[in-house]
Amino acid sequence: MKMQCLIIDDEPLAINVIKKFLQEFHYADVVGTCENAMEAFSYVSENPVDLLFLDINMPTINGLDFLKSLKSPPLVIITSAYRDYAVDGFELNVLDYLVKPISFQRFLTAMDKAASAIREKHKSEIPVVKTSDKSKSFIFLKVDKKMVKVYLDEILYIESLKDYVRICTVYEDLVTHQNLNSMAKILPADNFIRIHKSYTIAVDKVKSIEGNCVEIATKLIPIGRNYRKEAKEHILNASL
Repeated sequence: MKMQCLIIDDEPLAINVIKKFLQEFHYADVVGTCENAMEAFSYVSENPVDLLFLDINMPTINGLDFLKSLKSPPLVIITSAYRDYAVDGFELNVLDYLVKPISFQRFLTAMDKAASAIREKHKSEIPVVKTSDKSKSFIFLKVDKKMVKVYLDEILYIESLKDYVRICTVYEDLVTHQNLNSMAKILPADNFIRIHKSYTIAVDKVKSIEGNCVEIATKLIPIGRNYRKEAKEHILNASL
């Protein structure tokens, strides 16, 4: 699902600049624009919003007072012609503070922060389902546009692909928008260990250790220098 963005500003030119910038981000959608805080409050109360672009100097209710009125605010990027309110904004946990006129490079930095924050939120929401039969425990991962059930006992290893990971299972490879650190939080530590900056493995799937590599299925996976002692001890002790 794309990032749902709402723009709140009483200047049509400012709204158009942000809308134009957002067209460059395939993962973001402008779901609405509001010219004042009252319109925005009504919209946010009735519709899901992931990210607000919020001006401060607006009629009747300013942007900061509007933000204080929200019980569970989404992510917020302040867009203002005034630098004076930056401290107030960050005290309200805004994601970023952009001073007008906004350059695209500065806007890009703010969007990178937003994308990272959204990813972290989604990672924390990944469900791990446990049953009395350990081998039937599973997780759901978002692959393309669907949630796919992955049984833990079918995972061979996980490979880092920058902002994605490839989960290699007995039956298929799946690519999802995660990283190895987030996967470590949802996988049982007794069987899944990091052995390299780019690899996490299922210990019970190791066929052999050859030098500084482990063999899983038909693949040799390197053990990183910083992981060697702990990884080898964990793998060897698991067989005892």
